[in-house]
Amino acid sequence: MKVVKKQKNSRNCIICGMENALGVQAPFYNMEDGSVGSLFSFKSAHQSYPGRTHGGMISAFLDEIAGRALWVKSANIYGVTTTMNVTFRKPVPYETPLIARGKILSESSMFFSAIAAIYDSDGTLLAECSARYVKLTPEKTFDKSVHEDEEMCYDVKDGVTEINFPLDKSFE
Repeated sequence: MKVVKKQKNSRNCIICGMENALGVQAPFYNMEDGSVGSLFSFKSAHQSYPGRTHGGMISAFLDEIAGRALWVKSANIYGVTTTMNVTFRKPVPYETPLIARGKILSESSMFFSAIAAIYDSDGTLLAECSARYVKLTPEKTFDKSVHEDEEMCYDVKDGVTEINFPLDKSFE
């Protein structure tokens, strides 16, 4: 599937923060079907048991990509999580390439619901979530001492033009 646009990364977020040495530093892409995708790897610093990524990091990643689904069409509105349900299907390894996808299921003027999934490079579903978010402006999302452009400042070009997502009926 074709990438339409790459989303910006932040300075300090545990998932997308480019200055967070312990973070995932994941890229996110607006896809031609209106979903959001990512090609990333967890780090050994994200370990729970040896060889497995901590469930909290998996949940944080799913929350990030589901929330970023809003940015495919509303780049200046932020989603703040109100509820989230995560299902862990298989162990999620670290230091190995992974694929993720998020998509909005429904939205109103104040809220949206989204799904997200993480797959291994063979297309096996490892973890998934459904979540609900309240929509907020940057002024209501960010601490008053930080402007949106100061935090969401990285526009890193990486040449990714397509992502081959596994077949998943949830995203049709």
